[in-house]
Amino acid sequence: MTIAHNQNGPCIEQERSLPSEVAAISPFVDTLMLLFRKCGCVSEGDSEVEIALREALANAIIHGNHENPRKHVYVRFRCEPEEVSIAVKDEGRGFDMKK
Repeated sequence: MTIAHNQNGPCIEQERSLPSEVAAISPFVDTLMLLFRKCGCVSEGDSEVEIALREALANAIIHGNHENPRKHVYVRFRCEPEEVSIAVKDEGRGFDMKK
């Protein structure tokens, strides 16, 4: 985990992974949301980040990795006071947007 300080407070940047199992989504999201709230990048009543993260993970596991237990989903996030950015990456083949 990388922690850097800026003028607004600490900044955390980290990458984590989870297995391609739908059952892994809730514990993973619960842990990450707790961290986000403790760091101040997400407020207690804010559910939009949680909903978006759950949806992105479900899409990566179900549609990207086809629930293949040998594949993982990778989550990279950056958390600053009142701001969070999250990138979700799966090991799927991808798709052609022109089709």
